Amino acid sequence: MSNPIMIAGLGGTEIAVILVIVLLLFGGKKIPELMRGLGKGIKEFKDGKEGVDGTDTTVEHNRTNKPL
Repeated sequence: MSNPIMIAGLGGTEIAVILVIVLLLFGGKKIPELMRGLGKGIKEFKDGKEGVDGTDTTVEHNRTNKPL
């Protein structure tokens, strides 16, 4: 692995072919939406791994704890 572009055993040509195939399959307008969703998924995974759930921990006094 003397080539610094090689990622996971893939060379520059293989990566370029994969990118062209992805572009043809999803189109130019859909790719940013897919990447945004991937980023959100990674963020949620990291937050879940760290135990952060994003819920508010403050207690409101006007609510009761009645079973549904």
